[in-house]
Amino acid sequence: MKAIKQQGFTLIELVIVIIILGILAVTAAPKFLNLQTDARASTLSGLEAALKGGANLVYSKAAIAGVERQPSDSVSDAGTTISTVFGYPQANTDYLNWVDANASDWDATVSLNSNIVFRPSSAASGSACTVTYNQATGTDNNQLPTYVVDKTGC
Repeated sequence: MKAIKQQGFTLIELVIVIIILGILAVTAAPKFLNLQTDARASTLSGLEAALKGGANLVYSKAAIAGVERQPSDSVSDAGTTISTVFGYPQANTDYLNWVDANASDWDATVSLNSNIVFRPSSAASGSACTVTYNQATGTDNNQLPTYVVDKTGC
């Protein structure tokens, strides 16, 4: 009877291969998984939702008060007055009264052409990682507030 010779890898060879694969995974994974960019993009989407929700709540208050068609008015809630344009919040420095955004987390720039540009405080200066709220210009569907999210450069 012939003896059958077994062939295969020894345990030490398998352990060495596993260690090498682990080292490669640790050094290569961060290049493929950029979690900061994904996190910033998600916070932009969250701020967009907060802007939409806050603007809709202000519009609801304006509709209840009967001023939703006025080009310039205001609504009050719990002692806080919010300036409105056609029932939606006016793009001014009082945005913290109607949107749930922490001022230390966001750099907000109010411009003269009736919009607010939000940029994460942690984003690189000059990056296009922004959410822009453009206030309403009328009561028609194409004149309602718009929200522009630019995730490039995050």
